[in-house]
Amino acid sequence: MNNLKRTSLFCVCMVSLLSACEQSKRLETTADKGKDQTIWPNIVSEIAQSEEVESQVNALLAEMTIEQKVAQMIQPEIRDITVEDMRKYGFGSYLNGGGAFPNGDKHASVTDWVALAESMYQASIDASLDGSTIPTMWGTDAVHGHNNVIGATLFPHNIGLGAANDPALIEKIAQVTAKEVLATGIDWIFAPTVATVRDDRWGRTYEGYSEDPEIVGDYAYAIVKGLQGDGRSNTVFKEQHVISTVKHFVGDGGTLKGDDQGNNVANEETLFKVHAQGYVGGLKAGSQSVMASFNSWHGDKIHGNKYLLTTVLKDRMGFDGFVVGDWNGHGQIQGCTNDNCPQAINAGLDMFMAPTQSWKPLFYNTVSQVKDGTIALSRVNDAVSRILRVKIRAGLFNKPSPAQRLYAGDSKIMGNEQHRALAREAVRKSLVLLKNKAGILPLSPKQNILIAGDGADNIGKQSGGWTITWQGTNNANADFPGGTSIYEGIKHQVLKAGGEITLSLDGSFDKDNKPDVAIVVFGEEPYAEGQGDRPHLAYQYGTHKDLMLLKSLKAQGIPVVSLFISGRPMWMNAELNASDAFVALWLPGSEGGGVADVLLKDKNDSIQYDFTGKLSFSWPNSPTQHVNRFDGKTPLFAYGFGLDYETKDTLKDNLSEYFDISASVNEVELLYDGQPKKPWALYLTEGNKRKPIRSNSEQINGVGYRTIDRFVQEDSLQLSFSDAKIAGIQLLSKHGFPEDLSAYVNSSAYLTFDISVKSGSISKAYIGVNCQEEINCSSQVKIPDEKLSALTNGWQQLAVPLTCFANLGAELSQTMSPFKLSLVGNAEVGLSKIALRASTSEASIVECN
Repeated sequence: MNNLKRTSLFCVCMVSLLSACEQSKRLETTADKGKDQTIWPNIVSEIAQSEEVESQVNALLAEMTIEQKVAQMIQPEIRDITVEDMRKYGFGSYLNGGGAFPNGDKHASVTDWVALAESMYQASIDASLDGSTIPTMWGTDAVHGHNNVIGATLFPHNIGLGAANDPALIEKIAQVTAKEVLATGIDWIFAPTVATVRDDRWGRTYEGYSEDPEIVGDYAYAIVKGLQGDGRSNTVFKEQHVISTVKHFVGDGGTLKGDDQGNNVANEETLFKVHAQGYVGGLKAGSQSVMASFNSWHGDKIHGNKYLLTTVLKDRMGFDGFVVGDWNGHGQIQGCTNDNCPQAINAGLDMFMAPTQSWKPLFYNTVSQVKDGTIALSRVNDAVSRILRVKIRAGLFNKPSPAQRLYAGDSKIMGNEQHRALAREAVRKSLVLLKNKAGILPLSPKQNILIAGDGADNIGKQSGGWTITWQGTNNANADFPGGTSIYEGIKHQVLKAGGEITLSLDGSFDKDNKPDVAIVVFGEEPYAEGQGDRPHLAYQYGTHKDLMLLKSLKAQGIPVVSLFISGRPMWMNAELNASDAFVALWLPGSEGGGVADVLLKDKNDSIQYDFTGKLSFSWPNSPTQHVNRFDGKTPLFAYGFGLDYETKDTLKDNLSEYFDISASVNEVELLYDGQPKKPWALYLTEGNKRKPIRSNSEQINGVGYRTIDRFVQEDSLQLSFSDAKIAGIQLLSKHGFPEDLSAYVNSSAYLTFDISVKSGSISKAYIGVNCQEEINCSSQVKIPDEKLSALTNGWQQLAVPLTCFANLGAELSQTMSPFKLSLVGNAEVGLSKIALRASTSEASIVECN
């Protein structure tokens, strides 16, 4: 397929798409929200309704109690329900969130997953307690392969697949993913994500295929067909298929400033033409579920927006499956809590996603609200009919139990050779060549090659977020049996051809054995939703570890090939200048060997595979440029750009490297928001001792740490300490280089953090900023007693002017630790949203002392 022409697979609502995209800038700046019934077309699903299915739905519904109906509408999470809960309530479905495993075991086997699926299924059809024999179904976020399960095939994340622009490949990937999911006894996948991303600061950018809707629509169609089967033939919902979900309806990729779960103010025409094309493709292919989005549209949370969920999606677009919520998303509706939200059901939500123990009061509250008329019984009947319709279509009433189904428990399915070969093909097609000075690529494998950078031999880093754990952090290569790092893939081919290869993460080498070329693999650390949001698109600013490595190698006369791992395009002119060749790898997944296939010649010095990937996201020309196709701005590399080995590279080594960081301090620079932001790492402290935090709970002597939920899952932390110990938490530079925060002083910014005393009391507290240990330039500020005594169980923001630290001797241009909180007392203390802020209107200011 010609990557530049971007040929569409289908024509529904796509004929005028190009002109619509050319107007997207004008449309997106129009804040008027209309309700135009001519905008939203009726989508003719390739899975048509049948009288037989509807008859079964009506017969089941007629015999169900209100309690049984509401149970179909509740989806708990495996960490918060038991098999006995399933037997008692008969939930319509359940899920595993990112980082949730059978028995809480990250290394749970395929057999363990199937055993849980079987036990939950048998409990759901056991009528001894709830009187219901309706089978439950299990949903999972298999967003780039079956990414929650160790040993699964991990494909490139969506941003890389968008660069491949190959819908036929995407359909095959969906088919493979379905098989590996079925091997664990799971019925339902929360994919595809069909967000059209308009601001790359958004931390979920890599979950989108493109900034332009044309690829998104094509891919949604292909993926749904691959997961569920072809609705145009008699192959839909056969044994090799699962239920799909197009998500998140609607506009999550277009929030202001790329704010996760933020506000989309596009007008209705743009909402459809830019942000809803994935639903055109996905609903046409017959997707049976749609997930509501966390974001708002003109200030109204989608989970409670009746116009969008009911009038648009169900009535006008003709969707006859069910709408499932996102993780406690209903609790964000004004007037709602996680355990009480009739507004969501009345708006058109059919199934609550209710993790944590909130599912129990939510169940009973909803039952009461149906009985007293707060929620109309007709609305409940509609929701349950939709859920039953999908279960009947998917064959859940007729299939054997999970343990007896095709592929169930078959460990040979998981990550098998054929599946990995497909993932390797996807890696090859997703790579985008941005620079190739003097045609340095492809490399001869017969050379002496140095491999450097912290991403070289790191499958976790190359796989990104939503990998085994939710955020994709703390994964070692041992967690990817059968997978291949980028280094391992290159090493295999180099040694086979008779070349020489050295792995040296810091770029050092034997001076008597100077390499012919250096390949440096570096980039973003893994992150997922919320934790990946950024205030600007500069990869790094000033002198940093990766840039120093590139320049050091170049200074020694060694040609440098940069391989950049990232979940978005980023401004990195300095790194481009310091590279002879530069490749955007995106997040390639578990099959790093695909990189070597394109980078290296074969042993006969012939090209193995050429670069075919083209940018599906414009590459920014400055750290603060937010550029999209057809918006009239000039990016550094345009949408559709990508060199191949026949194209002469004309990029110079004199790109501007200037970035006035103070220009971005009018925005919030988060240091910690559920996860420490790069380049910071989180440490638990007790006196002069400190311990790196690598899990969601840690302890050092009598000081405890654990993650807690505030707004979303695990977005805050809690410290527990007693006996007046000096307990604390500290952010430290992960790579050992100081960061320059002096611009924040010049802008009169604040160091802020949200704090809550859950129990007990604090007798003393200090907040500090530390420099390099060999430089005596650290400082700390005592939090006044009256401010400590005013802290309660409710959250309060404290703010310290950065000028306080500077006046006390802190050299903020050499910052190794931008935040260290030390506490004395007996208490449980919550902390959230540690940040640098240019201004703060709601905080309690801690004055200098």
